[in-house]
Amino acid sequence: MCRTGSLCFSLLLLAAIPAIAQRVLINSHNDYEQAQPFVNAWRNKLFSIEADIYPGDSLYVAHDKKDISPGKTLAGMYLQPIIELYAQYRGYISDDTAYAPVLLIDIKEHSEIAIPQLVKWLSAYPAVFDRSVNPHAVQVVITGERGLPMQWKAQPSYLLFDGRPYEAYDSGSLARVAFVSHSYLNYVKENTNTDSTIQALAAKVHGWNKLLRLWATPDNEGSWSQLLQLGVDIINTDKVSACAAYFLQQGRGRKP
Repeated sequence: MCRTGSLCFSLLLLAAIPAIAQRVLINSHNDYEQAQPFVNAWRNKLFSIEADIYPGDSLYVAHDKKDISPGKTLAGMYLQPIIELYAQYRGYISDDTAYAPVLLIDIKEHSEIAIPQLVKWLSAYPAVFDRSVNPHAVQVVITGERGLPMQWKAQPSYLLFDGRPYEAYDSGSLARVAFVSHSYLNYVKENTNTDSTIQALAAKVHGWNKLLRLWATPDNEGSWSQLLQLGVDIINTDKVSACAAYFLQQGRGRKP
C-alpha cells in the first residue's frame, strides 16, 4: 500500500498514461451547473468533477459570490453524497471497482479559511478521501486560490494541487501536483501557431510526468479530438453526457 496519497495518485496517473489512447479523461467543468450536479458526472464515470467554492459558515458552491445560496454547499452537493456511496458500495464509489474520481475544488477566495474547513470534513472520513488508507478513495485536488507551492507540503498528504505550467517547483512541491492546468486562451494569439504552442506545452508538462488540462477550450467533438491529438490529456467540458457518449462510441470511454 502507498504511504502517502500523493504517491498513490502519481503512480495511478503514470499507470494511466499508456492507456490514454484507449480511455479519455474528462473533467465536468462547473459541475454544479449541470441539471443533475455530481450525479450525471458520477453516472458517466468522469475522471474529475469540478466545484467552485466560497468559504463562510459553510463551504458554499457558486461561480460568483452573488450566487451563493444557503442550500448549495459542498457538503450537501458533493461530500455527503460521496460518503453515502462509499457506505453503499463498501469502500468503493460504485459497482465499478476500478472507478475512483477526482473531486476538483476551485477555491474562489480565502484559501487560508477554505482549506482548513475542507480538511476538517475530509479528515473525518479517511476511507473515503485518503488514498493511503483506501486506494479506491476519491482524490481531492485544489485549484483556483491554492496558496503558494512552498506551502502545500504543510497540508495533509491526501490533498493534491492543480499545477500551472509557469510555476517553478522543487521536488516536494512537484510531488503534490495532481496535474497541470492553464487557460486555452493563453495559447490562441495572432501570428502564432496554436497547435505547435500547445504541443510544446504538453511536452513540458509530460516531462514533469504530469497530465495536462486546458480550460476555456472550444466545447465540441472536433475540438475534443484535436486537443487529444495535441497532447492535452484531460478534456474540460460543460457537455458531460455528450462528451462521455462521444468517446464511449469510439471505445475510449467508461460504460455508465
